[in-house]
Amino acid sequence: MSIGTIALYSLGVLLFVLGLAASIGLHEFGHLIPAKRFGVRVPQYFIGFGPTVWSRTVGGTEYGLKGIPLGGYVKLVGMLPPASPRHPDNRRTALGRLVADAREADHELIDPSLPGRPLYTLPVWQKVVTMAGGPVTNLVLAYVIFAAIFGFYGTHEMSQSTVIGSVSRCVIPADQGGRDCLPGDPAAPAYLAGFRAGDKVLSFNGTPVHTWDDLTPLIRKNGAATADVVVQRGGEQLTLHPTTVVSLRPDDNNQTAFHKVGFLGVGPSIVRVTHGLGYTTAQMGTMIKGTAKVLVSMPVKLYGVARTALGLQPRDREGPMSVIGAGRVAGEIAATDEVSSSAKIIGVASLLASLNLFLGLFNLVPLLPLDGGHIAGALYEGVKRRLARLFGRPDPGHADVARLLPVAYLVGVAFLVMTLLLVYVDLVDPIRIFS
Repeated sequence: MSIGTIALYSLGVLLFVLGLAASIGLHEFGHLIPAKRFGVRVPQYFIGFGPTVWSRTVGGTEYGLKGIPLGGYVKLVGMLPPASPRHPDNRRTALGRLVADAREADHELIDPSLPGRPLYTLPVWQKVVTMAGGPVTNLVLAYVIFAAIFGFYGTHEMSQSTVIGSVSRCVIPADQGGRDCLPGDPAAPAYLAGFRAGDKVLSFNGTPVHTWDDLTPLIRKNGAATADVVVQRGGEQLTLHPTTVVSLRPDDNNQTAFHKVGFLGVGPSIVRVTHGLGYTTAQMGTMIKGTAKVLVSMPVKLYGVARTALGLQPRDREGPMSVIGAGRVAGEIAATDEVSSSAKIIGVASLLASLNLFLGLFNLVPLLPLDGGHIAGALYEGVKRRLARLFGRPDPGHADVARLLPVAYLVGVAFLVMTLLLVYVDLVDPIRIFS
C-alpha cells in the first residue's frame, strides 16, 4: 500500500470508530434521559471500557470516557427488585448464591439519603420506556442517516430512458452471471455491431422506443436474427445492424427463473435518484424484516463461521462480521480508488446506519442481559398485575428478573464466544467488498 492509501484506510477506520462511539453514546443517552425524567438515580454514564480517560460529575451523574471506545454503559440504580418473601433467595445452591450476590451488589447503590428512586419501583410503562430508549435511539439514528442518504445523495437506479449505459463484450448466460468474459465466450452482438455507451436507441426494427421497458421485449422477441436499430450518437442518427443471439436471461418477474430469448448485450444507464421520507420509511421496513431474519438464522450462520474458522468451508461474504470486520470494511471503502469521494462518505455512513439498525433490533431480543429481556420482564409484571386486579387477587409484586440471571450469564457467555469467533475469522479471512 502507498502512504496515501494507508492514510485513507486509517481515516475510514477512525471515522467508523468515532461513529460507533457516538452511536453507543446515543444509545446510552436513550436510557439515561427517560431514567432521569422518571426520577431514577443514575450514578454513572460512560462511553467505552477499561481505564477512565476523563470524567466529570454533573447533577449526581459521573459522565466519562474510557480507554476502549467499543462499548459503553449507563448505571441505573435498582434494576433488580428485592426478593419476594414467598420466593426468598436460596443460598444453599450455587445458582441461588449467584442471584443473591447480584441482588446485593445492585442494592448497595440504593441510598435513601440521596435523591432518586430505584428503577424497579417505576410503573411498568416507565420501565419499558427507559429500557426501550436505547435500542429505539439506534433505530431512529439509522432512520435519520438513511433519510439523509436517500434525500440528499439518492440511490443508483436503472434509468428508464433508452440511453445505453454499458455494452457487453461477450455473451454470458444468466445462470453464469457475475463472472468476467472468458476466452471461449462468443462476442456480444452489440459489441460486434459497434454500439457505444451513451448511444440513445430511437427505434428497433422500425418500432419507436421511448423507455427501456419498450426496448427489452423487442430484443427478446427478435431471437437469433438481424435487426435494424436506429440510435442517436451525438448530433447524428445511425442505423446499426446487430444479429441478436438466443441466450438464457432472467424472467422479468422472477430473477431466479431463466428463459431462452433474444440477446443484444446492452445495459441501461444508471442514474442517481433522490427520495423522500416515504421511501425511507418503506426501505426501513424492508431492512427491519431482513435484519430480523438474520437474527433468527444467526445460530446457523455462526455454525458456518465456525466451519470457516476450522478451514472446512470458504467465508460467506453475506454472513455476519464483528466490529473489527466492519471497521476493516470502512477502511477499504475509504482507501479504494474505484468510487468517488462522495460515494466513499455514503458508503461509511450506510455502514454506520446498518450497524445502528442491527444494534437496535439485536438489543430488543427478549433475553437478558439485553434491553429486550428487561422490557419483557416489565411487560410480564404488567400482565401479572392486570390479571390479579381482574380476578380480585392480591398484588403479585414486581417481576423478579434476578431469578433469570443464570440464563443471562449463559447468554452473555454465548455472546462472548460469538464475538471472539467473528473477530478471529475477520482477522484471518476478512470480508472484502473490493477485490
